[in-house]
Amino acid sequence: MSVQYAIVGIIYILGCLALVCAILMQKKRTAGLGSIAGMGNSETYWDKNKKRSAEGSLEKWTKIGGGILFVVSLIISML
Repeated sequence: MSVQYAIVGIIYILGCLALVCAILMQKKRTAGLGSIAGMGNSETYWDKNKKRSAEGSLEKWTKIGGGILFVVSLIISML
């Protein structure tokens, strides 16, 4: 096994663990697919300022982590 593959593999495993933790720490949503399209509940003060909260931060890092894992997966497939 080459050193490059080992380094990328370690980054991938750590990224997976971090992403799992970020997803499990998020609050459950019960609105289902309606929440994606904006249907259902009206906007509240909490919804408007969510990006400043810990929940908004977790959402942001989940998206970033997913993108990083996608790129690392492509790199692993090229090695």
